[in-house]
Amino acid sequence: MGEPMSNPRSYDGQVAPGDAPATRDTGNARISKISVSDMHNNAYLITDTATGAALLIDAADDWPAIEAMIAADGGRVRQIATTHRHWDHVRALADGVRATGAQTWAGADDADELPVPVDRRLSDGDTVQVGDLSLDVVALRGHTPGSIALSFHGDDGTTHLFTGDSLFPGGVGATNHYDYQSFPQLIDDVEQRVFGRYDDNTWVYPGHGDDTTLATERPRLPEWRSRGW
Repeated sequence: MGEPMSNPRSYDGQVAPGDAPATRDTGNARISKISVSDMHNNAYLITDTATGAALLIDAADDWPAIEAMIAADGGRVRQIATTHRHWDHVRALADGVRATGAQTWAGADDADELPVPVDRRLSDGDTVQVGDLSLDVVALRGHTPGSIALSFHGDDGTTHLFTGDSLFPGGVGATNHYDYQSFPQLIDDVEQRVFGRYDDNTWVYPGHGDDTTLATERPRLPEWRSRGW
């Protein structure tokens, strides 16, 4: 890991550590995705096509690989957002801030646990700007107290939702370890603030592994609540 990558490839949401970025054009934005570390953490780059301003979501690990993704995209990282405070999602955050000078964003209740100062503490319902691109902030409490998701509506007609470790294919994030976790809170927030706000066309970009859609996951909500994880 950390070696220069080949040209970005078309987007299918499936990447492994060392792969070239998978890229997607939404019309008003470009999305690039790579996987880093042996935990297969995802790092995402969202670039506003109108201005070239870019947002990095989760500087999880392997800054050289993330930097290569940024260079391949050609955008200018203005902000780095952290979806939640867990160590595996912040290992390259300090390097990223030093290299880019980017403003840092995080959920208000996780901000004090990050390894760098947080410039903007985000709450549910906030709106943030990346160039001309507007993104909505969704607070999803439970995996951590201050976990957030970020979404924007693409010119392709799809809502693009970046959920960190709060929603994956097949379930919500883990709530059986670390210092604070609550499955009842997380399943309530995911059901009300994700499935209650967004339509089935919404594309979900999680903190690890492959992508999914709300159409795929919605029928499983009763099963998740019943099993308790």
